[in-house]
Amino acid sequence: MQTGAYTITMRCQIDHLPGMLGRLTTMIGEMDGNILGIDLVENHGETLIRDFTIEVQNPQHAEQLVRRIDTLTGIQVLTYNDRVFLAHIGGKLGVHSRTPLRNRADLSIAYTPGVARVCTAIAQEPAKVYDYTIKRNSVAVITDGSAVLGLGNLGAEASLPVMEGKAVLFKEFANIDAYPIAIRSQDPETIIQVAEQIAPVFGGINLEDIAAPKCFEIEERLCNTLNIPVMHDDQHGTAVVTLAALWNALALVDKRIEDIRVVVNGVGAAGTAIIFSLLEAGVGEIIACDSQGIINRRGTRSLNAIKQRIAERTNADNCTGTLTDAMRGADVFVGVSVANILTPQMVQSMASDPIMFAMANPDPEATPEMLNQYARIVATGRSDYANQINNVLAFPGIFRGALDAQATRITPSMRLAAARAIASSIPRDEIAEDYIVPSVFNRDVVPAVAAAVAEAARAEGVVREPESVLV
Repeated sequence: MQTGAYTITMRCQIDHLPGMLGRLTTMIGEMDGNILGIDLVENHGETLIRDFTIEVQNPQHAEQLVRRIDTLTGIQVLTYNDRVFLAHIGGKLGVHSRTPLRNRADLSIAYTPGVARVCTAIAQEPAKVYDYTIKRNSVAVITDGSAVLGLGNLGAEASLPVMEGKAVLFKEFANIDAYPIAIRSQDPETIIQVAEQIAPVFGGINLEDIAAPKCFEIEERLCNTLNIPVMHDDQHGTAVVTLAALWNALALVDKRIEDIRVVVNGVGAAGTAIIFSLLEAGVGEIIACDSQGIINRRGTRSLNAIKQRIAERTNADNCTGTLTDAMRGADVFVGVSVANILTPQMVQSMASDPIMFAMANPDPEATPEMLNQYARIVATGRSDYANQINNVLAFPGIFRGALDAQATRITPSMRLAAARAIASSIPRDEIAEDYIVPSVFNRDVVPAVAAAVAEAARAEGVVREPESVLV
């Protein structure tokens, strides 16, 4: 399937003769290119310069298309550019001043000597840092580049486009100023120390694309040592949206959360957080599976500390076996694992009205086309299918609410409140098989999540007291 992620802009010089444009557009169509736009750039009389915006299948397809067009007599490809790369030239972020500098008086207020008075006030009353600096509305997006998207360990520099993108999402959806911080070291102790040392600048820390299992230790340590909200979004953002989608799906199939059995396949960062989130929400039974099968307490194989915790809190009957065994009679499948591991027989072995969340990226655990033949509800992590489980629905509102409440941490109850707010963004009578999660562009979601999170933080008492007072 073609998507805007693979779109090129191709500039061609074309002989100004009848039929030339038609020859070119015909060849693009024959090569399975989808023309989105044609623009005349220059008219030189005998030749025309035109830009073609073309949707292609992948970068290799783009190269094949360009090479083929270059064989046409009277047509020359001058340049072609991947629009994704064009959008990233120079980065996606910038800094702008909120204070005008029009004259010497403005300068003396924004900088010396006036700024010294503000520094002194904060030194005397540290809580005033929330009133007079960027701290109250800023988040550090911290990574070591060890688990970038589904690409693996790419390192600090290669992680920056994702971190910049995350900062753009924070700003666009929640008006939060976020800053990408890519750390070269992948040692957990170093990452923790860096985060602790830069924490005075920020009102919150969003951990991103840090591999399991070290991501668990890093988040837990920082939550204990810092008095600002810390959240590893790959864990909890995904878990929050998964839970929201599940609540709406269960309403549609008329099942109670305490009565269902859920199979979670994949116990990395996202899978682990999903399991604990489902437990907090009161799911009746959970069977967790990894690449070696069902996780249990029989001691037949070695489990790391996180998997041991999972074994102790799931699989009450201590079942053993494979994913196929786990699927029999299950109400819900949640996959954060690998592509194409589900078969029609597995889905058919589930309970009535099966709910399938196949969220492996970029390719889910089975094609939605296959799953829709046998399941009542299907969700994926992809934007080109219905019911995308997208953590953009969660993290902007969670941090907006935490910052607004001046919360000192993000708790399970705050995340549950966020999930309920996301689920409630769809009116009960509008929930449908292909509409169990709201659109990421539904501008009502972030304010609803923020309000719910802030209320939960205040109710739980994890807010800064007393609040600072402006002078």
